[in-house]
Amino acid sequence: MTTVPVPSAALRTRRRRSALRTLGFLSPWLVGFSVFFAYPLIATVYFSFMKYDGFTAPSWVGLKNWAYVFQDNPFFWPALRNTLWLVLVMVTCRVVFGLGIGVLITRIRTGAGFFRTLFYLPYLAPPVAATVSFVFLLNPGTGPVNTILAAIGIGEPDWFNDPGWSKPSLTLLALWCIGDLMVIFMASLLDVPKEQYEAAELDGASAWQRFRFVTLPNISPIVLFAVITGVIATMQYYTEPLVAAKVASGVIGGSGQHFEPGYPDKSTLTVPQVVYNLGFQRFDTGAACVVALVLFVLAMVFTVFLMRRRSGFMSPED
Repeated sequence: MTTVPVPSAALRTRRRRSALRTLGFLSPWLVGFSVFFAYPLIATVYFSFMKYDGFTAPSWVGLKNWAYVFQDNPFFWPALRNTLWLVLVMVTCRVVFGLGIGVLITRIRTGAGFFRTLFYLPYLAPPVAATVSFVFLLNPGTGPVNTILAAIGIGEPDWFNDPGWSKPSLTLLALWCIGDLMVIFMASLLDVPKEQYEAAELDGASAWQRFRFVTLPNISPIVLFAVITGVIATMQYYTEPLVAAKVASGVIGGSGQHFEPGYPDKSTLTVPQVVYNLGFQRFDTGAACVVALVLFVLAMVFTVFLMRRRSGFMSPED
């Protein structure tokens, strides 16, 4: 029969002090996590089952808020479809375009600084100012883009005034402000070991093969980072589509002006706009919390899916 040694008082004291020291180092993160994530998430779940307008005491309504959002709210499903479209199309275009611009600027011999500045400057513009300027550039009647298209005999889209063109127009706006991804990709491309390119050239690899089997495996963590952060940012896409819809519809500002979200025909409506409309315009906090939870779950699903695919995404053999 073996006996289990009992820790001495000194050993227990040292362990307790070590645990307290560890807890002290973790306390800033624990406080931030509790205040800015755990409590808001728990409160959102709680209020999603309550009738609450932000002024009176909340009262239990069960699943009525969920039924209203999924069955009776006229904005939720169009906003969800638009948001998913932007996640799939806009994020893909931004990553491909940002990577392509990064590759081109790292390859050119002269004028790299000029082109780097040229592509980065639009990103520095405030979102509202950039969106207003872009909408005026694409104005169907007087915008310079349609004027140039008409001069060369190409059909002139209605851009933000056409439901079929509004989301592609937002994608063009996102590509115009591509400077953040361009800089990130340039830094990763310049960090690829030149010896691997030289070895691939000696083996007779073409330019595409060098990009596929040398460049991509080295920068794949950065590509994955760009995709995940792009998905999260697009799930929170609010300012640009709202401002673009207001400017295109003629409702730029002023009290007493009626504006239906998502102009034209709900094509620029996103899920964050529905959260704001329900929570701060209709004072239906319970329904707004339901939409916020749906947005949170979707962001988590996309993120987990991308993270679980990262090994295959980074492997050149797949």
